[in-house]
Amino acid sequence: MTMKGCAMEKFLPARPRVAVLMSGGVDSSVAAWLLREEGWEGVGVTLRLFSPGDDAAPGVCRFLGMPHVFFDARQLFEDRVLSPFRRGYARGETPSPCVGCNAALKFGLAWEVARSLPGVSFIATGHYARILHRPAGVRLARAQDLRRDQSAFLYALPPEVLPRTLFPLGELSKEEVRARARRAGLPTALRRDSMDLCFAGEGGYRSVLDPALLHRPGPILDEEGHELGIHPGIVHFTPGQRQGLGIASPVPLYVLRVDPFRQALVVGPRERALAREVEARRPRLLAPDLVFPGARVWGKVRAPGPLTPGTVELLTEDRLRCRFDEPVFAPAPGQHLVLYGEEGNVVAGGGEIVAPRSA
Repeated sequence: MTMKGCAMEKFLPARPRVAVLMSGGVDSSVAAWLLREEGWEGVGVTLRLFSPGDDAAPGVCRFLGMPHVFFDARQLFEDRVLSPFRRGYARGETPSPCVGCNAALKFGLAWEVARSLPGVSFIATGHYARILHRPAGVRLARAQDLRRDQSAFLYALPPEVLPRTLFPLGELSKEEVRARARRAGLPTALRRDSMDLCFAGEGGYRSVLDPALLHRPGPILDEEGHELGIHPGIVHFTPGQRQGLGIASPVPLYVLRVDPFRQALVVGPRERALAREVEARRPRLLAPDLVFPGARVWGKVRAPGPLTPGTVELLTEDRLRCRFDEPVFAPAPGQHLVLYGEEGNVVAGGGEIVAPRSA
């Protein structure tokens, strides 16, 4: 991993500075502009995660009069994000790579890079989330614009980074961000939003998988084991999916489970995809005082999904289990169980879903 960009002598620690993680998109550009307008002295930091990368960030920094640094993190991105992503799909899971990328790179490695720059003591990004300072400590909260809220992707952040984190877009809607970009004349004002997976490109997530997995047909089974059809490959499906099965049935059928050992899909009616208890591995807690056996929480099993109230049933070093008041739809291994406290406003913790239990 190497760092290049502006000469280090330009980083004069006249006052506390903020490293702004710059992707080259409109969100991070507006975040940097807002901080400059508030009087912060910013330094743009871009992690080079894959090739070809996006080279728009240096131009934005020049426009704002900010120095900029590239950091080559391609090998770490391959090891910590892409390789686990591929292995997850091969195991029949539905990985959510953004959680690990945020924890290991954008708020792990990037924070190390930021602290190495003279005078830098804060890190900022264009995520839609908020930081709240409470008597119990610093909390990660949902964004004001719940349609854009990204807090579920941030539950695994190192807790020690939170007091040094700024989310300038947390109180804004996407429309307001676009309007401010135009008003500021930012060169990224008219750029399209990035895709859900930054590395996927035009081919979607399948473009980074082993090509052999894309064409590995297998049986579509009902819960009794009767074969109903043939699918093109398990990597094209996830629990709760209905589209693409190609099965004629008097009732709509949904994927209930993905069986990587038999390369099979198990399907059934929608009610069979509901689960009241959801278990996750490797729990990470941002607010340990809000997560304990018996604690009342609000949770979700997909980042854009709704919050459902429930109770923490189990918490160990390796397991977290929540029982929801009402069944949730199709929790998928590889996705994340994210729990919120304070009436669903602040992120308490979460983990990677391993064993959805039937309702």
